Amino acid sequence: MNSSQAQRVAEDPWRVFKIMAEFVDSFDTLSRLGPAVTVFGSARTKSDDPIYKATQEVTLGLAKEGFAVVTGGGPGIMEAANRGAAQGRGPSVGLNIELPFEQKGNKYANIQVNFHYFFSRKVCLVKYSMGFIYMPGGFGTLDEMFEVLTLVQTQRIPAFPIILYGSEFWTGLLAWVRAQMEPRKLVSDGDLDFLKIVDTPAQAIEILKDYRRSVGVPETVPAAFR
Repeated sequence: MNSSQAQRVAEDPWRVFKIMAEFVDSFDTLSRLGPAVTVFGSARTKSDDPIYKATQEVTLGLAKEGFAVVTGGGPGIMEAANRGAAQGRGPSVGLNIELPFEQKGNKYANIQVNFHYFFSRKVCLVKYSMGFIYMPGGFGTLDEMFEVLTLVQTQRIPAFPIILYGSEFWTGLLAWVRAQMEPRKLVSDGDLDFLKIVDTPAQAIEILKDYRRSVGVPETVPAAFR
C-alpha cells in the first residue's frame, strides 16, 4: 500500500461522520416540511425561456395549494422553481451541492441545505417528496428521472406522480424506450405508465392535488409559512 492509499484508508472513517452529519442536518430540516414536490430541470435555462416561466407558474400554484417545493438549489430551472414557491409564500427548499466552478445557491430558496456529497443530496431530493416534476434538462435531469422511476418500479418508494413537462421534449425519449427496450423485455410492460406527460402548469398541479387527495394527506403548510 502506497502513501496515498494509506492516507485514504485513514481518512475514510472520518468521512463517514461527515456523511452522517449531512444526513442528520438535512433529515431534521426536511422532515418538518409537510407535503412536498421536487422539481428537476436544467441549470442552464435562462430566465427569459418559456420553460423557466412555466416552472415558476407551476411552483407558484403548488405553493398556493399548500405544497412545499424542493430543488437542487442552483440556477436555471431550480431557480425558477424556488422563485415561484417563494412568491406563493410557501416553503422553497434548495438542496445545494458544493461544486468548485459551477453551482451557487439561488436567492429564492428560503430554506437552504448544503451538501458536499452528491449521493446524500440525491437521497434528500427524493426522501421527503410525494411527487416529482421533470422539466427539460440534461444528463442530471435524466439521471434523476430514471432513478425515481427505478425506485417506483422496484417498489422501494410508493407510485408517486412522476410528471414530465413538455411533450415535445420527452415524447422522443419514451418512444425510444418503447421501440428499443420493451421489445427486448429490458423493461416490463406498463413501466412507462408511471410517467405522465403534461404541457401546462395546471395539468401538473392537478395531478399532484389528485394524488394528495387519494392518499389522504392533509393540505397543510408549516406554521412559519402561513
